[in-house]
Amino acid sequence: MTDTFQLEIVTPEKMVVRDAAEEMQIPGKKGYLGILPGHAPLITELAVGEISYRANGYTHRLAVAWGFAEVLPDKVTVLAETAERAEEIDIRRAQEAKQRAEERLKSANPETDFNRAAIALRRAETRLEVAEKKS
Repeated sequence: MTDTFQLEIVTPEKMVVRDAAEEMQIPGKKGYLGILPGHAPLITELAVGEISYRANGYTHRLAVAWGFAEVLPDKVTVLAETAERAEEIDIRRAQEAKQRAEERLKSANPETDFNRAAIALRRAETRLEVAEKKS
């Protein structure tokens, strides 16, 4: 058995990652999944969260939101609506998005979409957490 698997992370706009990974963690809808070479095949829906993977001894992190992952014994393909490497995250913009979401959640306006605001808050918090962990 090989020590790595092929990893591809793709958004509608671009190929974000194409690398040989030693392990990874994916934010599935029902919790995080750990992936090692030789993993049993599966398909999972992604949640808002952090993807981390180790390649050549370094840990790489991305903030992702929604999509799907296909896991095969020798390849993992992630199709994400959004995926940002830690070094690509605009911290000021993420902080502003977090503040807007928090204000919407505190609002007494009956027209406020609280579910959408909660998702926006989780996404902004994830982006900030990933940016803080730059390798």
